[in-house]
Amino acid sequence: MFELVYRFDPAKAESYSMPQTPEEACRLLVEGNRDFAEMTDTRHTAKNSRIIAFDPRAFGWGVGNGDVAGQAPFAAVLGCADARVPIETVFSRGCNELFVVRVAGNVLGQECVGSLRYAVAHFPTTLKLVVVLSHAQCGAVTEAVRLYLEPRRYLEIATDYAVRSIEDQILVAVRVAAMSMEMVFGLEVIREPGYQAALLEAAITLNAAWSAYCLCQEFRAHFPDLGVVFGNYDLVSRRVRLPLSPRDEIIDEEQGLFAPPENAEQFRQLAHRICSGRLVQSLLG
Repeated sequence: MFELVYRFDPAKAESYSMPQTPEEACRLLVEGNRDFAEMTDTRHTAKNSRIIAFDPRAFGWGVGNGDVAGQAPFAAVLGCADARVPIETVFSRGCNELFVVRVAGNVLGQECVGSLRYAVAHFPTTLKLVVVLSHAQCGAVTEAVRLYLEPRRYLEIATDYAVRSIEDQILVAVRVAAMSMEMVFGLEVIREPGYQAALLEAAITLNAAWSAYCLCQEFRAHFPDLGVVFGNYDLVSRRVRLPLSPRDEIIDEEQGLFAPPENAEQFRQLAHRICSGRLVQSLLG
């Protein structure tokens, strides 16, 4: 059994030290995820509870004269709408710490870009980091992989612009993952029994990396000090990581949040690294 407690004391405002750099903000998120994963790991009993304290004023408590507490997030997170990935919980953060935008497949539609632009422009003092968080077994990416492998299925969504706009964006990552797998394993890799599962795993992470790369281009000119990172949340281990190894063989270097590629060549290198990793190889069968 474990307990995750969000606590505020109306009689005592918690002193909260706002991160001052992207690196510090990233470290807070990585440490929060590590604590959450360890606390919920049945193999470890040392940490079976965590109390997340926050200033009650951020919860709207004790604010008079009709005023409300101002927003003060230190990170903005673009995540998937999947109900199994509660983003504040994943990172062990409380109220008014994260500006969260959620959409199927964590894609960069106009509304999502607009929401992140709003956050970056309106909270320049506190906001230090933008995170793109994908997750294992993503349904939206699964559908994009199926569309790639069975092109005739595309006709089923061709007239549904809302759904098609999501899948079209994800297909960029799926195509890159497929080309990289062919380069690593040869053209016959598509005949391997676990090809679809391996392609899905690679495409999920590359989709997050692609969105993070696009956000770097979006904010680089006017917000050069803003950090942008990406990561993949594993639904079983509950760790945010770069999935290169099977979950029971994860090494420290694979855990956490990572800087996105800076150009097309680095994106190809990341795809090659993922597709040649032990996780993809194990899934191919």
